[in-house]
Amino acid sequence: MATTFRTLLAIDPKKSFRAYAQTCVSLLKKFSNQGLITQGNVLHAHLIKTGFSSQRYIAIKLLILYLNCRKFAEIDQIVKEFDGSDLVVSNCMISAYVQWGNLDQARLLFDEMPERNEVSWSALISGLMKYGRVEESMWYFERNPFQNVVSWTAAISGFVRNGLNFEALKLFFRLLESGVRPNDVTFTSVVRACGELGDFGLGMSILGLVVKAGFEHYLSVSNSLITLSLRMDVVSWTAILDAYVETGDLREARRIFDEMPERNEISWSAMIARYSQSGYAEEALKLFSKMVQEGFKPNISCFACTLSALASLRALSAGINIHGRVTKIGIDKDVFIGSSLIDLYCKCGKPDDGRLVFDLILEKNVVCWNSMVGGYSINGRLEETEELFELIPEKNDVSWGTIIAGYLENEQCEKVLEVFNTLLVSGQTPNKSTFSSVLCACASIASLDKGMNVHGKIIKLGIQYDIFVGTALTDMYAKCGDIGSSKQVFERMPEKNEISWTVMIQGLAESGFAEESLILFEEMERTSEVAPNELMLLSVLFACSHCGLVDKGLWYFNSMEKVYGIKPKGKHYTCVVDLLSRSGRLYEAEEFIRTIPFQPEANAWAALLSGCKKYKDEKIAERTAKKLWQLAENNSAGYVLLSNIYASAGRWIDVSNIRKLMREKGLKKSGGCSWVEVRNQVHSFYSEDGSHSQSDEIYGTLQLLRSEMLVL
Repeated sequence: MATTFRTLLAIDPKKSFRAYAQTCVSLLKKFSNQGLITQGNVLHAHLIKTGFSSQRYIAIKLLILYLNCRKFAEIDQIVKEFDGSDLVVSNCMISAYVQWGNLDQARLLFDEMPERNEVSWSALISGLMKYGRVEESMWYFERNPFQNVVSWTAAISGFVRNGLNFEALKLFFRLLESGVRPNDVTFTSVVRACGELGDFGLGMSILGLVVKAGFEHYLSVSNSLITLSLRMDVVSWTAILDAYVETGDLREARRIFDEMPERNEISWSAMIARYSQSGYAEEALKLFSKMVQEGFKPNISCFACTLSALASLRALSAGINIHGRVTKIGIDKDVFIGSSLIDLYCKCGKPDDGRLVFDLILEKNVVCWNSMVGGYSINGRLEETEELFELIPEKNDVSWGTIIAGYLENEQCEKVLEVFNTLLVSGQTPNKSTFSSVLCACASIASLDKGMNVHGKIIKLGIQYDIFVGTALTDMYAKCGDIGSSKQVFERMPEKNEISWTVMIQGLAESGFAEESLILFEEMERTSEVAPNELMLLSVLFACSHCGLVDKGLWYFNSMEKVYGIKPKGKHYTCVVDLLSRSGRLYEAEEFIRTIPFQPEANAWAALLSGCKKYKDEKIAERTAKKLWQLAENNSAGYVLLSNIYASAGRWIDVSNIRKLMREKGLKKSGGCSWVEVRNQVHSFYSEDGSHSQSDEIYGTLQLLRSEMLVL
């Protein structure tokens, strides 16, 4: 500290007043920026002793220091000395209230000010925008007598910050009509709005204005154009260099990023955000580490995206370290940081820690609420999910989609449909993701009527040709047994992706149309650029097994690594065992299981045992049953199959022994189950089960039908 003041004490204020004053201001600015309150207090005491603390510009610098360090007693003392009559002091207080999130106090002070300037208006307008109070902000904007570029930019950037990109562009056009010249911050916000809306044409037009106004070399504008380039469709990067337009090519964007002669926090954040949002979490984290190593300070957006990347990797330990960093610099209660932290803790199985973060956020937005609701649901805590969902002040379509997806993930399909009906009654329009979840629920309970009803609503909204909705419809119809409608939806889709083809190929195979499934797979290879995936090849093997196409199935299996670059997993090996067993090649199937490079699935041995039953091979059956019992000791399927094999061979003593062994182990054969949908309600029935509310009437009717059949 002595070194810090040495320069100041070496100056005689009586002889060099100006140099002394400049040094005081410089020191106060340094202490304020670095939060050095102890040094600030010492300097303040020195200034009081020398009488300099009463100088207006010194007093204001002291006020800023105490505002930054939140020393309220000192703040009150300095404000009292100005007697509330200084415009700059009032502006400082408004900015501080906004920074602290105390918007009502900021408004009260603003309304009571006898005099206001453009700084006063802009501080309040931007502050209200920052916390999502858009309507209030625009109320002040429209009444602002100082509508200069600063206030226009505050409103435009505020719209963009709150996701109101179209409104931002409309206000930008008003700015141009008013004759006010945009600055680099204005263009940065407007370019970002074009990127969010995906309006490439307008982005080109704005770029022309950027070049004409001479802002093409401003770093912030360049950064926003890089971000824009990452959002647009395919455009050559050469055109971007010539005219600062977007490309949408992440690899090319990274190349240009690496070649930038100068980068700042925004440049780094743009690339980290795009990597994180595009599913390249590890690359995002590498870039974040490099950014920190090169001495750049991450901003709120950068920390939020990094936390999201860690959440997707379930990297709890690293996430806790980042949490410590954001807490240390005082941004842990920011709504964007908070939402990312909630997501991190919940995805890592720590919803209680996520709730602690949630409760500490002062100004919660709907994204924050949705993150916590989703966090509870992915951890299976549905009671808390429901309670918190009901507390959301203003639910949006994502809120509804989040709780519906939560019920689906926890296999509460009836609840999915119930909440979906409540959503419709509320007057909100479901988004595409919600429709996909609801259709998945319909498929899970094979509720064709409900699925068709949802399909009708989708057609009414005109989104039936969306690739995700179309895929969900294809899957729903296939799993509900209406393969004709499934094919019809699939064929009408103007665009198909990997999941669309997989769903249709799998649907045909599992619905007994194995040959059609193989034909469709071959058509996909011939006519589309989609590469086969694990699930698709599993469906192909399944189809070959059920068609008896053993050689073709073996060719596809042997081609998985050589041709398609996919390493077979347990289910693929099991499917080949089933393929061989169904065709009677039991010895080959047994030998194939022994060649599996890892522990075979219990289902592989079960498939072989089923083949033994069909072809009455008792020796292989006995060996297989023992293996199956070791892997699935508490599963009755292996015992039942072997018992049936013994029964078909007339080995009743062995049958008796197997059944005795099952009784000793407390195993029972699983009862059969069927269900039927009547008047929008699914009724389930199990073998020898009388728990249904109308069991007496049902069994009475069955007895009557049995009697009538005997008479006939």
